[in-house]
This record gives sequence, C-alpha cells and structure tokens, in this order.
Amino acid sequence: MKLYLLLTGLLLSGFGTLAQKAAPVGLQLYSFRTQFAKDVPGTMAKVKQLGFREAEIAGTYGLSLADFRKLLDQNGIKAISTGASYEDLDNNVPKILAEARVLGAKYVTCAWIPHGGDAFTIQDADRAIDVFNTAGRLLAENGITFCYHTHGYEFQTYQNGTFFDYLAENLDPKYVNFEMDVFWVKAPGYNPVALLQKYHKRFLLMHLKDRKPGTPDTNTGHSDVESNVTLGQGDVGIADIMKQAKKSGVKHFFIEDESSRSMEQMPGSLAFLEGLK
Repeated sequence: MKLYLLLTGLLLSGFGTLAQKAAPVGLQLYSFRTQFAKDVPGTMAKVKQLGFREAEIAGTYGLSLADFRKLLDQNGIKAISTGASYEDLDNNVPKILAEARVLGAKYVTCAWIPHGGDAFTIQDADRAIDVFNTAGRLLAENGITFCYHTHGYEFQTYQNGTFFDYLAENLDPKYVNFEMDVFWVKAPGYNPVALLQKYHKRFLLMHLKDRKPGTPDTNTGHSDVESNVTLGQGDVGIADIMKQAKKSGVKHFFIEDESSRSMEQMPGSLAFLEGLK
C-alpha cells in the first residue's frame, strides 16, 4: 500500500524528481533543422528529452500548422514565437496572425530586411520602418507582439551612430521591439551588454549563440555557421549578457546553434547556463 501511494504521488506530481528537469531557456528549433528534415516526431522527442519547454518556431517541416502544434503539445513544448517573412509583414498580416494563433505563439519575429548586396542603406531602413510600424500595430491590435531580429548589417555606420540606432529611434516601441541575436551584435564588433543597457526594455527576446574565438568580424549578416560553439566556449560573453539581460527586460531566451554539431553541443550549452549564478 505504501508503495502504491508513493507511485501515485509521483504520478500526480509529474513523476517528481524522476521528471526531466526543465531547461533554463528555450530552443530556436532551426538549430535542429537537419534532424527535423529527416524525422519530425523523433527530433521533437529529443527536444523534450533535452528539457526544453519553450521554443521558437522556424517552419513545420512538411507538417500542417495544426499537426505541428499537436506535436508540440504532445511533448509539453510551448511555442513562444514564430518567424514571419518581410514580404508577409508588408502584404499579408492576416496570414501571420492565423499562423501564430494555430501555434499558440504570442510573439512574431522577422530576421531579415531585404537589401541589395552587403550594403544596408537609409532607403532600406526607412522602408522597413514603414513596414514594421504598420504590421506591428496590426499585430498588437490582435494580441501579438512583433520583434525584429538583429542580423549584423544594421550595425553599419550611419550619421553619428549605426542604422540600428536609427531603427530603434524610429520604430514605435508600442508596436515594434527587438530580438537580440548576441552573435550578430558581437560579429560587427559591438558589445551586447552595452546595447542592452543603452536600449533598456527594447529587447524582449534573445538568441543565445557563441562564437569561436578568432572568427573574423563581419557587418554583412553572413558568417560561417561552423563558428557557432558550445555556449561559454566562445568570445561573445554569454555569462555577462545573461546577468544584464533580465535587468534590461528580456523575457524569453532561445539557444540557437546553427553549426552541424548543434545536437552534440546542446547538452554542454545547457550545462553552462545551468551553472551560471
């Protein structure tokens, strides 16, 4: 009888200490894009096994949105945010809203502003400000928060600062905020901690990604994905960023490892975050 009561108690408490410990942050599912392309259910089970309970969505790998949502639910994973194309933000906000609602996501992100070649221009910035402010307002009116994901080229010089400064000044914080990809702040030579301090409460989401020491800086938005290393082993300064991020209003964090070693590196990245004080 005592054993029965013990087992019942464990079941009711979600298996107590037998349950998989929840990861300290979420996962950008793009990290496992190669594995998802081959086996969606098996890879989602692995995401669960690693302890992830929050995710950012980057495609459904051939499944319908409803079936992908069902798979998330079956594995106890909540979609926090999902990506949207610049084109849909410009032309088809109802489509974005419908997709976010099916997934249950409360945030929508966009990771690229179209521009010619590697140079980002004031015309590109002004066009994006118009598109993002308009789409962001429509999304906000429907309970969805829009965040633009920084990608490096915004830190090209403009006037007395950068194009990022110009975007931050002209994007209405009621409708548009940011997702900081710490790699893409470090890549053009900027300090993620300083940027968090300067733009307090403008970064609501964050991609955690570390960079192999010695990787050349770039402000083009392009870099070798194999430069992504286990969190804590690179030169981005993840520990200091985590200390500042919550003070500056970051609400959700997602590991994004774009390397071919993402599955192998993920346990080490999680262990590093767990060990932070």
